[in-house]
Order: sequence, then structure tokens, then C-alpha cells
Amino acid sequence: MARPPRNKSHLFIDGGGQGEPYTSPRTVISGLPPARTRAQHAAKLAQSLATAVLDAQAFKAGRQAGVAEGEEGFYFQFEIPATERGAVDGLENKPAGIELVAVPQAVEGEANITATVFVPERSLEFYSNKVIAYRDEETKTGRPKNENLIARLEDVRLAMVRSLFTDAPGLYPQPNVTAWWEVWIRDGKLTSFRTVAGRLNIPLKDYAIRFPERDVVLARGTEGDLARLLANSDAVAELRLAKDSPSTFLDMGAAEQVEWAEDLVDRLVAPDELAPAVCLLDSGANRQHPLISPALPAEHQYAYDDTWGVGDSSFWNGHGTSMSGVALYGDLHQALAQQGDVELPYWLETVKILPPNAGNDPLLYGAITERAVTKPEEGAPHRKRVFCLAVTSEIGLARGRPSSWSAAVDQLTYGGGALQRLFVIAAGNLRGDILAADYPDRNDLEEAESPAQSWNALVVGAYTDKINIIDPAFGHWSAVAPAGDLSPSSRTSGIWDRQWPIRPDVVFEGGNFAHDGVNPSSHVDDLQLLTTYYRPNIRMFDTFGDTSAAAALGANLCANIIAARPTLWPETVRGLAIHSAEWTPAMQAHFDGAGNQAMKMAMLRRYGWGAPDLARALRSAADDATLVVEDVLLPFKKENSTIKTRSMNLHALPWPRDELLELGAADVELRVTLSYFVEPNPGERGWTRRHRYSSHSLRFAVKRSLESLQQFRLRINRAAEAEEEGAVGAAAGGDGWYLGTTRDRGSVHSDVWRGSAAALAERDAIGVFPVSGWWKEKPGLQRWDRAARYALIVSIRAPGSNIDIYTAIENKLQVEIPAA
Repeated sequence: MARPPRNKSHLFIDGGGQGEPYTSPRTVISGLPPARTRAQHAAKLAQSLATAVLDAQAFKAGRQAGVAEGEEGFYFQFEIPATERGAVDGLENKPAGIELVAVPQAVEGEANITATVFVPERSLEFYSNKVIAYRDEETKTGRPKNENLIARLEDVRLAMVRSLFTDAPGLYPQPNVTAWWEVWIRDGKLTSFRTVAGRLNIPLKDYAIRFPERDVVLARGTEGDLARLLANSDAVAELRLAKDSPSTFLDMGAAEQVEWAEDLVDRLVAPDELAPAVCLLDSGANRQHPLISPALPAEHQYAYDDTWGVGDSSFWNGHGTSMSGVALYGDLHQALAQQGDVELPYWLETVKILPPNAGNDPLLYGAITERAVTKPEEGAPHRKRVFCLAVTSEIGLARGRPSSWSAAVDQLTYGGGALQRLFVIAAGNLRGDILAADYPDRNDLEEAESPAQSWNALVVGAYTDKINIIDPAFGHWSAVAPAGDLSPSSRTSGIWDRQWPIRPDVVFEGGNFAHDGVNPSSHVDDLQLLTTYYRPNIRMFDTFGDTSAAAALGANLCANIIAARPTLWPETVRGLAIHSAEWTPAMQAHFDGAGNQAMKMAMLRRYGWGAPDLARALRSAADDATLVVEDVLLPFKKENSTIKTRSMNLHALPWPRDELLELGAADVELRVTLSYFVEPNPGERGWTRRHRYSSHSLRFAVKRSLESLQQFRLRINRAAEAEEEGAVGAAAGGDGWYLGTTRDRGSVHSDVWRGSAAALAERDAIGVFPVSGWWKEKPGLQRWDRAARYALIVSIRAPGSNIDIYTAIENKLQVEIPAA
């Protein structure tokens, strides 16, 4: 069953023309057909068709009950002389339901071309009958019947996956090699195709490109996986290798690159004056690039030291300009290749924090960052912005302990109760040679770099879906990381001490490495993102990857959230990014293989909460409803001379009780994310109870099915007391939560509960409660009376149900929920 869309679609009526009956004209093949020995040619084709029909019946055994969708049918591949290419159109017959779907590229030097048609089972004898008529019957002029078509056919066979492949033959993936395929879908069959792919556990990208008569989606699998799709679906028209590769554009000459860039510039819709911004703290940027200048006015560029200038430099290989391209467009390949306008919903700002010809002293980066942040804020004090920092340092790492730099970021994000800020920070990359044999063990052993120890920033690691190598020069090379897994350069928090936050929080595409089986792996253009080159007078485009690209993509997503919801708190934007994240199938397989909570924590410290999705961050669906709450509590109070924990906030959940009870034992999913900022106290004093880093911590707990509200309150009070005594995760243990006690690290907590809909109907309250921090432990600092903001994000997902959960909750709230 297809999932309901996340964007409730309008109904459009365009034009007022009156329809008239119309008969499709018959296909006419011009010119004389090849001379044939009639009986011999008919016998050859009849035998080939009989074999194809027998093979089709055998192939039918692969059609699985409960999986297959659409009309039963098969694909036939015809061979036609290259000189008779016009005959391919004559293979199609609409009344018989026969559709010409693919004409693969001709192989140089071959005498014949091939054409593949879809033949419904009801028309399986269509071509055999035409051959018999060709053999036995004449037209009024005395010519063999159907000669124009049949005489132009050399051979026919049952078509398989390769028969539908229309790219250059050399790009066809090797057997048993997993690749991303472009699947071109027959008109009107996208929904059924997605259904079959889902039942076969074949991953698809969420988006589709719409063309007349075809939809194009990306599917990941082997040749065998695609064969199963063909056996169970009538939807596939043709196959190509997914080629969202930078090499497509990098192989162009400079003049052609300019043409593509100018075409995109003509389609750009500039940001609104009040739009938010992504502020890059990096090596500056070259705003002379035509794809950068529309979003980066000269007054948006700054430098930590005014003598450095604001432009990019060759010393840093144009890193800031590369970051700009990804932050603005994502993978630039998509913006260049799509048709229609490209809206820029936010501005760029750049602050040059790297000297033109050397590095900074890492010990000063905290101060540099603080000054860098204030410059654009002074220039545009009312603008909402996301700060993005991909500059990291390996100096002074200590298994997750805060550095002065990370603490400065935490202080900037917390803002002292006045100006909260959102930071997106890269987890950092492995240095030196990267060996395929060391993956992913080395990634787990090399810790995220400073300032990724920050509690409040959104820390981004890199994963990759890029596994297709197109360049024939690297035809014998292999991708290091499997699709959907950690990018080979990305660092993790696998060796951090248990009290420190999960890092990364999320992962974005960072490209892949390739290796030849002997030497260290290296970047290959096909496995990177496409972005803007800092010297556009030489060329327009460049490749980019690793956690720098991933961080830029993270800033891109957060800025899009702010553009859509300008009033959201930074804590909420970060929470939505994490709440929208899901583990890819490759990541989930590692979690599924985790035998205990310690192993599950190791996977969480490798992948965070997975790969975010903008649609999930902004929109609900009928079967996937999300509530977003922004609230404040006072964590502590003073009684006599003692600082004590004050109270919790109890949130009643407007669950559609009747609808959930109607679903009964059906499986549903509840996801909760709690996001807040802490005020840091980074002095290195052993991190004892009294010398805590965080000002306070918050936790969430969900009322259980057979628990009264009073029992729920008592359980939370006991959990808070247990945490005071050092029992981390006391409120999260047991009760079917996927992460449970492992989720309560840092200042964002996210977890999933799965169970029956009837059980969820009783889970109708969430408590948010404080546990201790230095605000409480150090009364002399006079912080105990400060308020703590938080965002609470709650989703119910009921996949496969026919009940509109979203509308039921909306009605229960009795207020309009604005559409994203």
C-alpha cells in the first residue's frame, strides 16, 4: 500500500477545452523491407517466439502472490537491422496493450539494434499470429501480410534486466554488485511500483522526476533485485545507471560549464529581503561566482581580521566557496539538471576565520568564533541565521571532554537567555591515508574533533549513498563504503566516555572513496558532490565531500526549516532536524545486529540518529502526525538556603483514542524528541557531581498504558531522585523503548516506542522534568532561578492503516494546525 503524501495536494483545473473522439493513427513504416526467404524467415521467428513464450511462462514463476501488482505480462526483446531502425515504432500496439519501452544504445560495429516491448499476458500470441499471417497470407497487392514489420525483424527473445538498460553498455553493473539505478516508470504506474519495491525491500529514493509518459525514481539493488521487480511489476519501462555524478559537469569544457551556470542563473529566484541566512565561518568566499553572487551581496561578507580581505584563497583550495555552493544548492548537480525555477529561500553570509596564508592557533579558535559571530549580527541584527562551521582541530582531544572552543560554541548557542543561536558543526575527517581494510574500525576509533564536543550545536557526520563509478579510468576500482553507510572519512564518538553527548547527532551525504585493492583509497569525482569552484574564470564547478560537505547540507536543511517556520526557536530547529532523521537500511542492519545496549550505543555514536529529511522535518501525513511544543520550565527553586529541583511539566497528548482503539493490535510507532540548550561551565575539574559541565539537564518520560497519572508522577519523581544519585536514564529504562537508557546523553534526547495501537491510546501524557546541573550545585553563582526552554516533538506513525490519524488529532486539538 502506498504511503499517504506529506503535502496535501490541491486540485487544479486548467483550461476549458472540450474533448472530441479521437482514433490513434496506424503506424506506417516507409521504405522497402529487406528481402527475405519468406518461409525460412517465418519459421525462424516462429521458433524464437515459441521459445520466448515458454521462457515467459517459466519467468512467471518468479511472480509472488502478495507482492505483485499490475497487469501480468512480459518483456520481449527484438533484434532489428541497424539500417531498419524505423521499424521499432511498428512493434507497439495500443489496443493489444503492447508498449515499446526501451531501445538500448547501439553497440558500435554491431549490425543489429534491439528494442524491448512490454507484452501483457492476454496478448502473448500477438506477434506469433502476425508471423503466421506473414507466412500464409497476402495483401491485395500480393505482398506477404505484415511484411513491413515482420521482414524487418531479425530475432526475438524474452527480455531480462539488461534488455531494458539504455545507458552505454559499458556502464552496466557487474552481477551481484549493488548500484543505484534510474528506473523509468510507465505512465500512471509509479504508485504500484513503489508498492512492489517496498514489499521486496528494495530501497527507493523518496523523490521522483515527472516527464510526459514517464516518472523516474532511483532504486538500489543488484541485477537480481531488478529482475524480481520485473517479475512482479508491469511498471518498468527502462533502466539506466544513476549518474548524479560531478564528472558529468567536470568533463565539460570551460565554455560549456559557463553555459550551464548561466542557464541556472536565469532560473534563480532571489531570496526575500527578510529571508534567513546561512552564515559560513570558513575561508571566505568568491562572490564573483555567478551562482554565488545572487545570494551573497558584498555587504554580507566579513573577516575576523579586516586586513585578510573577505575573498577565498588558494591556500585553502577555495574551501569556503565550495561550502557556499553546497549550503545554497545542496548537491549542485540536481539544481543544474532540473527544469524550471530554483528558489533560494535564504541568503548566504560569510565570515573569514582562516588567514589567507596560514592557520590560526587552535587555542584561539573560541575567541575567533565569538568575534566572527557578532560581525554579521551587527550588520543585520534582526536576521534569522544558521551558523555553519566545518573548520575543526585535532589538538587537545580527550574522549569527549569539552574544549575551550566547544564551550565557546555552547555559550554562543545558549546566549545567556537573550539571543540563542543555531550552530551546525562538522564532526571532522580522518587524516592521512585511508585504507579500505581499516573501514569502519578506524572511524570508530578516531574521535570527533574540536569543537564537536559542543552540547548545543547540531554536530554532523557524513554517510554516503554514492557507489556508482562511471569513469572508465576507474572501472576496476570499488567504492569503500556500502550504500547508506558511514562515509570513509567521517569521525565518530565511539571512544568517548559515557557521560558525553552522542556525536554525530545526524549524518548527511559526504561522498565516498574508491580503491583499487592495492593502494590507499582516494576521492573519485563520481563519488563526490558537485559544487562551485572558487576561480570561476578557470571553471565553474568542483567536487566536494567529507564532513565539510555534510555540514553544509545540514545548514541547508536547517535554513530551509527556518525559512518555512521563521518563529521557531533554534532548539526546535535542531530538534526537528534530529526528529526527522532515520537510519538507512545499512545502518539499521548494524543496529539490528547489536546484541545489547552497549553495542547499540556504539552504533548510535557512529551514526547518530541517522539521515534527516526536510519533508519529514516540515510536514505530517495522514498516517504520520507530528506535534511540536515549545515551552519553558523553572528547573530549580530555593528553600531556605538549599537549592532543590522544582517540578516537571506534564503535557497531555491529544491522542485520537477511538481511532487507535479501532486499530487494536495493529503496530504503531511513537517517537519523542526533546531538545534544549545548556549553559556551559567548562572548567576542567574532574567533572564530579559538583563540577558539572551543563547548567541543567532535562528528561522526558511517557505515561504507560496501565499507569494512572498519579502513578506516572510518582515514577518520574523516583527517576529524578535516581538520576541525582547517578543512575543515568532511570526514566527511560524498559517498556519497549528502542534506545532506552542510551538516549539520555547531552542536550537532545530522541527515542522510538513500538507497540499496539490500543496500548498507545493509553499513553496520553509526557512529562518533562529537570535533573541536576551546576545551576543547582553552585548556588553562589546565582543561576538557580533561571528558566529553561525546550522543544518537545512527538510523532505517531501508523503505516498501512486506513485511518487518518492526522485529522483525528487535529480535531481533538480543536484548533487549526497550519500547513508547513
